[in-house]
Amino acid sequence: MPLQVCGYSWQQTPTAVFLSLPLRGVCARDADVFCTENYLKVNFPPFLFEAFLYAPIDDGSSKAKIGNDAIVFTLHKKEAVMWESLSVSGVDKEMMQRIREKSILQAQERAKEATEAKATARREDQKYTLNVMMKIEEEERKQIEDMKENERRKATKELEAWKEHQRKAGGQEGAQGEEKACCREKPAGERRKSEQKSLRGSWTWRPRAAAGRNSENIFSEKLEEAHVPAPREAGSIEVSFTPRAFPTALRESQAAWEEEWLHKQAQAQKVLNADDVPEFRDLKEEEKSPEWLKEKGNKLFATENYLAAVNAYSLAIRLNNKLPLLYLNRAACHLKLRNLHKAIEDSSKALALLTPPVADNAHARMKGHVRRGAAFCQLELFAEDLSDV
Repeated sequence: MPLQVCGYSWQQTPTAVFLSLPLRGVCARDADVFCTENYLKVNFPPFLFEAFLYAPIDDGSSKAKIGNDAIVFTLHKKEAVMWESLSVSGVDKEMMQRIREKSILQAQERAKEATEAKATARREDQKYTLNVMMKIEEEERKQIEDMKENERRKATKELEAWKEHQRKAGGQEGAQGEEKACCREKPAGERRKSEQKSLRGSWTWRPRAAAGRNSENIFSEKLEEAHVPAPREAGSIEVSFTPRAFPTALRESQAAWEEEWLHKQAQAQKVLNADDVPEFRDLKEEEKSPEWLKEKGNKLFATENYLAAVNAYSLAIRLNNKLPLLYLNRAACHLKLRNLHKAIEDSSKALALLTPPVADNAHARMKGHVRRGAAFCQLELFAEDLSDV
């Protein structure tokens, strides 16, 4: 049965109401606030506060601030009037139930509208993104087509220039043919002079042609005389490997560390295969891990299921008893369950594992001293408690 909160205070202006609720000894994250136009509920176990408001408020713009062991509400009125009281007077149980149901329906409708608005906004964003991508692809395609068109025009110009060059070269050859025909029609004396000129001109390039043929012959002879090397002889290569069963090269390994690792693996496998541990039979292979069990214990601790968290941490310790965080977490569970001697024992084991004291384990050692000191203090062993101060 929840306890109704009566020790609250409120003030108002023509446009707003300021309400302050005490949260003594309650964690702020445990407070559950529900607010609509005519109904306000704050649930922070074991306390409950309900207010059937005197007039409607704008719950969309209203705010709540949690801190300093209190919740401060700023409720904006829909109409600028002064209220006679915070809650409506003369409300029976049936009317309260109707107001609660109506408020829940309004909250559900608003949540549905908010979900639909988010979905619509998401669709609009996807549509906008698709349009932008289509524009970018269209621009890229246009750029590629422009590049192709420019290359085609360039190739067409080069082809036209080559054709023009060929046309001019063909015209020069035709002019030379006409000159030869004219030479045939010349008199014998002029023909003889032209032949002598042609002989002088031919004498300058004929040796070059002969030299070219001789060079080709020499090149072919060199190719024939080239010696082709014989193929290589077949053989085998022997490779020696590191004679070790451990998957690490000998030059990179530390034999002592490897033996210790193999010993720990054998111990862990022995624990997992032990017939006297029925708790492991219902677990999957991936769940038989200290890290997985530690995370499971943390989740159970967060839901205040301390007995189940102790079981999870205990199983993890049976798998690996060298992790100080497991003992620290189990000590926290024992403190919640008032198992003070067990909390002292687990804190002491964790502090023994957290040696030597260095900067990296300072935070964990602080947790161990705090939890052991808290257990000593609750047992009224103040002399022992002073050692953890």
